[in-house]
Amino acid sequence: MGVWLWQGRRVGESLLQHWPLVAFNALGGGAAPMFITLAGVGTSLLLVHRHGPGIDALLVRRGLVLLGFGALLNLLTPSWFSWGSWFVLHLMGFAMALAPVWRRMSDRALIVTALLVLVTAIALQTWLDTPMRLSNERMRDMSHPGGALRLAFVESQFPVFPWLAPYLLGTVAGRWIHARRFVAIAKLGFFALLLGAIGVAVTRVWPREEIVQRAFGLQLGFFPASISIVALLAGVVLLVIAAVARRDARRPLSGKNPLVALGRISLTLLFVHVPLFREATRPIGWWQALPAWQALVTIAIFLALCVVIARIWERFGYRFGAEWLLRKLAG
Repeated sequence: MGVWLWQGRRVGESLLQHWPLVAFNALGGGAAPMFITLAGVGTSLLLVHRHGPGIDALLVRRGLVLLGFGALLNLLTPSWFSWGSWFVLHLMGFAMALAPVWRRMSDRALIVTALLVLVTAIALQTWLDTPMRLSNERMRDMSHPGGALRLAFVESQFPVFPWLAPYLLGTVAGRWIHARRFVAIAKLGFFALLLGAIGVAVTRVWPREEIVQRAFGLQLGFFPASISIVALLAGVVLLVIAAVARRDARRPLSGKNPLVALGRISLTLLFVHVPLFREATRPIGWWQALPAWQALVTIAIFLALCVVIARIWERFGYRFGAEWLLRKLAG
């Protein structure tokens, strides 16, 4: 929302002059990786409570419904997506539809598969000669060979390769949360951070090798994402999950906590804030038009309003929200 609302730097200004908004917006870099990883966690925790025949069909249905939600979000946000764009909901739906496969794999096999996904992503980008920097127009462009499938698997915002990897790591983390192996989750996070750091170090040794930069380079924004970018983000996410899960095991959050209320409508909030702040701000002249402090105030007011609405909506079981619809359609 900060990028969508802020008018940007004026001539002669530096980012440091607007550090509160820049720092706050930087947190958004972890939002999608966290969302993807928590989808894997949620799938594992669902399997803890649901056993027996029909569970595979349930997982597939939920995945397909999420894919449908992703297609709907594409239609609601034409300034950002084409019908073939591949965003977090598409990725989560695809991964969840394949959960009958993932749930039969061991923890080690899932971790190895996540690593293979990262390596395969670089191989596919190299084969397709994917640009080293992907613009939004390119990430929605279906005119290249492969069309929508090319976007879904390699070149859109969150393609299967490499972003399936955090989902698989989240699946492992969910199992370990149930087993109360919080230190193991933290160790996995540190391993991911180490992998990312080693990759960055490699780019310093061979700074002019394109394949090295493609595989391990860091850039502002992560389209297309390198192994280092995904590993570093996944590492931070796993450490946060380990810390929060450990705390929650000792002292669970109250149902009245704002984080709980917001968490229960997170899918609905995605559907609301993306079209609202990508599309509706344009006719009223707010699109990338506000000073930094006004953008921050707008975000704060919207967040506070969401908390209030969530707390009131809780009394009615969040009826007619995206989560409620997901349960109705998929079980």
